[in-house]
Formats: sequence, structure tokens, C-alpha cells
Amino acid sequence: MPSPSPDGLARITRFFDDEVAAGRLPGAVVLIQQHGRPVYLKSFGVRDVRSGVPMTPDTIFALHSMTKPITSLAAMMLIDQGRMSLSDPVAKYIPAFADEKVGVEATGMDGSRVLKLAPPARPVTIMDLLRHTSGITYEYIGGALIEHAYMAAHLFGGRFDNAEFADRIAALPLARQPGTLWRYGHSTDVLGRVIEIVSGQTLYQFEKQQILDPLGMTSTKFLLTTPEEQARMAEPLPSDPILVAAERARRSHPEWESGGGGLVSDITDYARFAQMLLNGGELDGTRYLSPAAFKDMTADHIGDGSGVERDFFYFPGDGFGYGYGLAVRVEPGEARPPPPGSIGELKWDSGSGTYFLVDPKIDMLCILMEQTQNERGRITPAFTKLVYDAFAAPN
Repeated sequence: MPSPSPDGLARITRFFDDEVAAGRLPGAVVLIQQHGRPVYLKSFGVRDVRSGVPMTPDTIFALHSMTKPITSLAAMMLIDQGRMSLSDPVAKYIPAFADEKVGVEATGMDGSRVLKLAPPARPVTIMDLLRHTSGITYEYIGGALIEHAYMAAHLFGGRFDNAEFADRIAALPLARQPGTLWRYGHSTDVLGRVIEIVSGQTLYQFEKQQILDPLGMTSTKFLLTTPEEQARMAEPLPSDPILVAAERARRSHPEWESGGGGLVSDITDYARFAQMLLNGGELDGTRYLSPAAFKDMTADHIGDGSGVERDFFYFPGDGFGYGYGLAVRVEPGEARPPPPGSIGELKWDSGSGTYFLVDPKIDMLCILMEQTQNERGRITPAFTKLVYDAFAAPN
């Protein structure tokens, strides 16, 4: 089994040093771990360019969509315990979903495009929420008329918790028939509400008791409450307007425990979660999912024979399918040369630039913590290639 070369690791250091020096990143923290031990852990730049406080391994980052794997694990634990089922209609737990309709673009009498409502061919299920085939979308994806309906609904107006947010989503048209298209969206936020109903706890209470505390993830939470914690928070560059606005929106709703994007964490905490995944659902003698449930969570549920299409916004990536909350590598991919990595690799990332992967073939995980929307599309693939180049290079 290969181990990383010193020269390969040095290239990672040079890459991030250059990013910070050029002003494209305020800073980052990078971890590569193999056989359960760190082989590379470095901090670059500063937490916040305004304060100049250096990045450190205990810096806290907004995870945004890297929250989704944790929420998905929580749901799978309840399924594993027999407390709910993948085939359950969401309306069993959230009655407003019983009246869900599908938005279909049609031509009006005056020739304009209008959104007509059609009944769903089948109910939205828990499986649909886990694999993003519910027809629930984000307000910036799904076609002009669906996007307009989402924007007009003022989803984020006023104060709201998971119960209120799920009801707001249920009042909106689905972008497609359930089970027919992989499309990213608020599915995992709705799943967070289902977890609350089934468990009888808030989402954070359940995740803290069942996942975060047992794993020792003491810095992972929806809301930072002490000045000491808040001082550890990483900030995007002021010149990163999309992420600055997203962070302002997230922080303006401390009452909302968003299962799709609300957690903050540090690299040490997330490494515990990633190592548990790399170990097949177990860490330090505690098993979080049965082997069968873990296998189901990390299998491709949108591939051939699933009936699920992939649209232009297909996000898991070249060579990847999607399980329950995680992308899973199922083939080399169409690019030549193919993207680096291994069949069976699991990964996810976020709009704030955070990213992780676990590779069972070489017993390795890597995590990138940064706060950038501007540069993440470029940095994430470059980082992945540097990691795999380090393992491929002669020692």
C-alpha cells in the first residue's frame, strides 16, 4: 500500500502557500491521514484578513453542505434501528407533504410559459430525501419558473425552525416527479425535520447524543455560544460576495438547525467523522451503523437501473454515483486521463470550499478546510490531484 512521498507533500505546501500569498485565500487547514494517523497536517494564512489571527488546527469553519453527510448518517441510524424506513412517505411524518404537487412548465393562452401543478406519480419518500431525488430543489436550480416560485416564497423570511421550514418547502411545487432526477436541494433540510419527529429531540440534540459526543466532536455544532468559540471562526475574504452573503444568512438564523448546511466544525472533529466512515461505520470500538446499513449508505442509488436521470447540474462528479448523503466512486470516469482516485472512494464538499474524501483502497482520508466560494471550483480538484500525486510518487 503506497504512502505519500515527502516531495509530494511539499508540493501541497507550496500550492497553499502560493494561494495565500497571491491573496486568493485568506487561509486553510489541510489534513491527510493514513492508517488512522496524520501524515500531513498544516495550517496556512489567517482565519480572517481583518484580524490577521493565524490559522490553527482548532480553527472553526462553516461546513455548509458538508453538514449533509452527518445528517444523512443520523437518518440512517434511525433506519438501522427500525424506527423509520427508506420507503416511508415523508407525509407520514410531515403531513403538509400529503398535498405536494409537481410543477410542470406549460404554454399559457397568451403563449407565455406558465407553471401548472400536477399530482405526483408517487409520494416523496425518505429514500428520495437521502439521495436527492425528491424533486425538492434549491432556489437557484430547477428552471426559471421553479426558481421564481422558490424566490417568491421567501423561504428565509422571519424566524423559523426545522418544523416551519419543512412546511414552507412542502407548500412549493416539486421540480420533477419523485424518484426521476438527481437534483441538489433542500432535501436534507427536510430530512433533519423528519429526524426530529422520529427521535423526539431537536436535530442537534439527537446528533450530539448519537454522533458528535460519542465521536468526541466537541467543536461541531449549529451555534457558537461563547466568545472563545466565536474567536476561532474562519471568515471568507470580503471580496467573496456569494459566500459572505451565505454566511450572513446562515448566522442571521441561529434558531434554524439546517440539516443541509448549518453545522460548523474544525478539522480535528471532522477527521473523527471521516475516519469512522473509512472504518466502515465504526471507530474506537463504537459502531454507528451495522455493516449492512453502512454498505447501503455507501452504495450508488442513482446508477443504471435506478430510473434516475442526471441533469446538467449533476454534482457528484465524473465517475461518481450517489449513495445516501455521500458521493461514491463507481467507475474511472469519462475524462482522459481519468480523475485521480479509487473505485469505492467516498467524498463530499460544500459551497464554502470545505471538502473531504475517504479512500478505503489505500486506507486514506484527506480534508480541506477553507472558506471560499470564489476559488473552490479550482482549488478542490487541484488539491485532490496533489494528494493522489503524493501517493503515486516514489518514496
